Order: sequence, then C-alpha cells, then structure tokens
Amino acid sequence: MKLERKPDWLRKRVNPADQADVQRLMEELHLNTVCRQALCPNISECFSSGQATFLILGKICTRQCMFCNVDKAAPLPVDMDEPARVAEAVVRLGLSHVVITSPTRDDLPDGGASQFASTVEMLRARAPETRIELLIPDFMGNRMSLALVTASRPDIIAHNLETVPRLYHVRSEAEYTRSLEVLHFCGSQGSAIRIKSGIMLGLGEVEEEVVQVFRDMVEAGCMYLSIGQYLAPSRRHVPVQEYVSPERFEHLRTVALGLGFSHVESGPYVRSSYHAALYT
Repeated sequence: MKLERKPDWLRKRVNPADQADVQRLMEELHLNTVCRQALCPNISECFSSGQATFLILGKICTRQCMFCNVDKAAPLPVDMDEPARVAEAVVRLGLSHVVITSPTRDDLPDGGASQFASTVEMLRARAPETRIELLIPDFMGNRMSLALVTASRPDIIAHNLETVPRLYHVRSEAEYTRSLEVLHFCGSQGSAIRIKSGIMLGLGEVEEEVVQVFRDMVEAGCMYLSIGQYLAPSRRHVPVQEYVSPERFEHLRTVALGLGFSHVESGPYVRSSYHAALYT
C-alpha cells in the first residue's frame, strides 16, 4: 500500500539552532543521545528546553530491528567512565527528570545491566533530587541482569512492547511474551518502582490487537504508557502502513486509562521519553 504524503499533523519543524547548546555539551562530554541516533522529530523541542534522553553503552545495536535507526555494526567496549559523564551532564543541565536508555547489547554477558546500575548509582550521588527513568532492552530475559537493574532503585523502569504480537517480526530477536515477562519481573521487585511501556501505531495493527496489548501490559504491572506514530527513518526500514489521526490517538488514550493505566501520553509525536517528566 502506498500512502499519500504526510498529513499536516505530522509536519513538525526541526531547527538545528534549537539543538546547539545541548549538542555542544554532549560533544564536550563524549555522550550520545537517542534523540539524534533515532532521528526523533521532537529533538528541537526537547533540546531547546534542556532535555535529552541519554544513550549509554555506545550507539551500536546488536539487533536488526526493521523500524529503528540506531546503527548496526560491531559494538565498542564498555566505557567505564560514561556513568560519571552522564551525571555531570545532568547536573550541568539541571534536570529534574532524566531518561537513560541504550542500544541492545547482546554481546555483553549481562546485556549492559551493570552499566545501567552504575549510571543510577552515580546519578544518586551527584543529583539526588533528579528522578531517574531507565528505558531498558530485554536482556534476553536474563533475570540476574534484570535484578541488577531493579536493585539500583531507579524511579521508573520502561521496556517497550513496540507493537502487537502479529507484527513482532519487525523486532529482531525479540519475543512478545519475553517482553511482558520483563515488565512483570521489574514490577514485582518493589512497589516504589513504576513500570512503563510504549507502543507505536501505523504498522498495520488493528484496534482489537492494540487493546489486547494494553490489557497484557496492565496485567504485567505496567502503570505508564506512551502511544505514538511510527515514522520510517528511511526507505530501507519497514514502511508506514497508516498515518493515525490525532482523534484516534485520543480515543486510544481514553481506552487505556479505562483499562487501568495511571498516566497515558498518546499522540502522533509521542515517543517513550517525550514528556517523561509529566508521568505521575
């Protein structure tokens, strides 16, 4: 199916000048952001307000997901000084809420869990008032890795289901049930940790499938939800099947809240870390 050009609600302006200050700091501290790696359309809005989602463990992913723009190649060794530099950036930006994520690192014995934990530890020491959100990969379902992350006591742990089970072929080496188990395990480790997930629309899913995913998330202990439009980063990626209207996003937000979520961000430009500080 060939779509018409993007509708007006998907014509967000990206201004490089709005990104300059945060980008200079990232370059100075040799840090990566998922904002730039994933070609996020919200980058100007977030960078201009001093917000960024930090990408630890390098910018090379070991999986081949068909929707993601993060680089695929041989990953570099773990940078043990990175947690301290992330903490320095958070202090200098004065962030009240920080999101830390990573590419999937199946090459590492713990999937990178220890680097997440070290980053939380450094942030607690340098910025004790900052709310910490981790957006983690599935660690291949390794419970020792998941326990290491939860033991670091972030405020929020997020792991995105991304799409409905029927379309899981777009997620390289991922399993729907494994991702649900990640949410359930993290939520079972302490009531102080809030659990979050996200899904993208426009890949060919139907509403009944989406609503079932919502139910599965809630059953797994998920409290927070982000719903956004999939936008293909290039012609090499899986194509968009539908541009979902803002009205349908609002409808699905209402449905999700009715199923038991505490907070839902739903809209064409919503991404997992977009408006992250608003989740309460």
